[in-house]
Amino acid sequence: MPQEILAGVYGVSQATASRVITAYTPPDRPGLGSQVPTVEDLDPTVRLIVDGTLLECWSWADHSELYSGKHQTTGVNVQVACTLSGTLAWVSDPHDGRVHDTEALRRCGLLDVPPADLPDGAPPPQHIGDKGYTGLGMITPRRKPANLPLHPDDKAYNTTVNQLRYKIERVIANIKTWRALHTGYRRPPETFQTTITAILGLIFAYTHE
Repeated sequence: MPQEILAGVYGVSQATASRVITAYTPPDRPGLGSQVPTVEDLDPTVRLIVDGTLLECWSWADHSELYSGKHQTTGVNVQVACTLSGTLAWVSDPHDGRVHDTEALRRCGLLDVPPADLPDGAPPPQHIGDKGYTGLGMITPRRKPANLPLHPDDKAYNTTVNQLRYKIERVIANIKTWRALHTGYRRPPETFQTTITAILGLIFAYTHE
């Protein structure tokens, strides 16, 4: 139930309701965060489908770094990856909302596969993403040349890529079925990452049980 409704029911301010919720919310259970895979836990030879999404939050006046020009609202940027079959594989740590998907993916290390982790002579996998990841060595849709139509072969290629990308869009939609991740997080900003980790821990625990 939203804090403002709880505050109205009990005749207190929303700030008081928030403090009470914080006081009675148990800390992240031991082991819950360990359910969330890190980059190091991933198979370095497996190709993944990647996309970024904004987990929205309240617009705090002293946290302008959370504002996303792309989405025209505030939140944190997370990078999400799934397998080619559409199974959630990994979610990055949150980045400020103002961080572009390309930079967020660079920072998380998914593309930095040490040669020692690969079979002899094997190149790292080319992950799949949208046009926003162009230039990162990934498989992305081809852009239309300036003042020219897209070649039919490129159109067919893009159709194939986008059919695969649909799977990550569905995975992200499933993550956002959790109310705290799609309605605009309103509790203190320093608690947002803990909340995200707890929810992801539950998602991965049930996905891979």
